[in-house]
Amino acid sequence: MHAHTHVTAAGLAASFRTGDRSPVEVMDATLARIEARNPSLTAFVFEAFDEAREAAVAAERRLSAREPAGPLDGVPVAMKDLFDFKPGWPTTYGGIPALRDQRLPLTCVWAERMERAGAIIVGKTNAPSLGMRLVTDNHLFGPTRNPFDPTRNAGGSSGGAAAAVADGLVTIAEGTDAGGSSRIPAAWCGTYGFKSTWGRVPFVIRPNAFAPTMPFLNEGVLTRTVADAALGLSVLTGPDPRDPFSARDPIDLLGAPARDIAGMRIAYSPDLDVFAVDRRIGAVVADAVRVFEDAGAHVEPVRLGIRRDQRELSDAWFALVLPQTLAVITDLQAQGIDLRGDRRDDLPPEVHGWLEVADRMTLSDLTHAQDIRTEVFDAVQGVLADFDLIVSPTAGALAVPNADDGNTIGPTEIDGVAVDPLIGWCLTSFANFGGHPAASVPAGLVDGLPVGMHILGRLGADDDVLAASAAVERRRPWDYAIPEGRPLIPS
Repeated sequence: MHAHTHVTAAGLAASFRTGDRSPVEVMDATLARIEARNPSLTAFVFEAFDEAREAAVAAERRLSAREPAGPLDGVPVAMKDLFDFKPGWPTTYGGIPALRDQRLPLTCVWAERMERAGAIIVGKTNAPSLGMRLVTDNHLFGPTRNPFDPTRNAGGSSGGAAAAVADGLVTIAEGTDAGGSSRIPAAWCGTYGFKSTWGRVPFVIRPNAFAPTMPFLNEGVLTRTVADAALGLSVLTGPDPRDPFSARDPIDLLGAPARDIAGMRIAYSPDLDVFAVDRRIGAVVADAVRVFEDAGAHVEPVRLGIRRDQRELSDAWFALVLPQTLAVITDLQAQGIDLRGDRRDDLPPEVHGWLEVADRMTLSDLTHAQDIRTEVFDAVQGVLADFDLIVSPTAGALAVPNADDGNTIGPTEIDGVAVDPLIGWCLTSFANFGGHPAASVPAGLVDGLPVGMHILGRLGADDDVLAASAAVERRRPWDYAIPEGRPLIPS
């Protein structure tokens, strides 16, 4: 066990309040580590070090004067470079070269609420173009490399965030999630990724305030500990009048990780009926599931009753997300940035392929996708009528090798089964179809590469997911999540 693994957001915030640590010294150590480590990872793609130092000085002054402190006062965090905004900062929509200098006068809810809680955003992390795949690579910044093996990818779309957290650059990073974008990179980087119940964390988007229902989009966190995720979520949750859906009954997020899960009923599915899963991953997760029984929960294998082929499910996910993707492309075109014309090469061919599908889509195609989504929702709800949680692998494949052309894709087949290389190997989209809370917890290693276990809970029961995740963390600590020789902030 490495002593430095115990540096957490909660621990930093508490030590700043007591005066045991200095926000300025921790910030200096954080920025020095990013400078030393980021060139080998490409986790951060924009660094705001001068702003961060100024904010740390201001936090230290506040805390020294015993002024009221936010729950994350002085803690360095990172936001994502996709559809995530802070005035004056670049927003490249996931490394699109034509947008390298785009700066918008907007603040996303994640940045707004984190800063209100006193957190200091030190920069933005890498993502794939338009978030249209669950690996991280693009033509502007290149791939985010996996801290466990830099020849491999960190996963996506919040790959930069997961790598930054896994490598100890920050304790909390933003993960947005439309189909697994927080949970897949968490699985591949050996970190904890959480997606809340739809509506618990507001999602404010314009001009279409209703876009985040297609499928359900989320802003969440990637962390090294479950308690840090609960702390981050406690800051992000609560209604926002700009979001027509942000209304959920309040729950005890901070207390959830300490909850006992004895008596909880857990449904275990090795493949959610229809997904291809690498046998080695399956074996690791099947072993990790036993931890719930050790904690006094009842675990039972289940079938969900999914009747669709996994390829139909990934196609339905794309059908849901394409209208909003096309709207972004059209909006940029109106501004003179033609990503389907003279700047065509800024996007990977797979995105163009899906944009062509979008051109041909009819309202009945969209309705069909919603019908498939409803079938999945009903199947999940059917299991959750008798069980508290559904547990499965997070990803069907291990981290893939990075390409050298800015276009890394996921596997095209697993154990001889053809899968969509962008999202078809991910067992995460069901939570976005239905809006359920879900997380990926580290389950073990295969050939030195992390494997994630996926925990999906009842609508509104984010605390159940946190409690079960913490039960895993207590009984099977994931110290391996920080590779040897990569020290964290000095403790």
